[in-house]
Amino acid sequence: MSARTLFALLVLVLLSLFAWLNWGEITKPTPLSLGLTRVEAPLGLVLAVALGVVSLLYLIFTIGLETAALLEVRRYARELLHYKKLAEDAEQSRYTELKRYLEAELGRLAEAEREEIRALEARVEEILEKHGNTLAAYIGELEDQILRLMKPEKGEGAG
Repeated sequence: MSARTLFALLVLVLLSLFAWLNWGEITKPTPLSLGLTRVEAPLGLVLAVALGVVSLLYLIFTIGLETAALLEVRRYARELLHYKKLAEDAEQSRYTELKRYLEAELGRLAEAEREEIRALEARVEEILEKHGNTLAAYIGELEDQILRLMKPEKGEGAG
């Protein structure tokens, strides 16, 4: 219970105690003027009933305000949940879009890497073929020189 509610209850209890202690005086008839006419009625009881009516109206007004505030809070909560869901969906959409972009980019990079590897392989084969032909020519020339050097020796040994 809030302090305001406790204070209101305390004031109500004190007023009730005051009315109970002075009930005889409250119900004592008194001449009252209503503007156009005069009546004989208990002034204290009239004031107590007026206080009760005003308190009841205040209570009804307060309950109405609290109810309206609660309904508005519920509406705001629903809106907040709706916007939260929209934000989460947008975030998920961004993640999905980023994932697709990264996959496409990685695919493009992988294809570029494969192309580079094929180009390097072709270049290496070309270089190997070129140097292989040069090496084969050198080996052939070396064989010829060895064969020339060996032929005279065979001839010298035969003669």
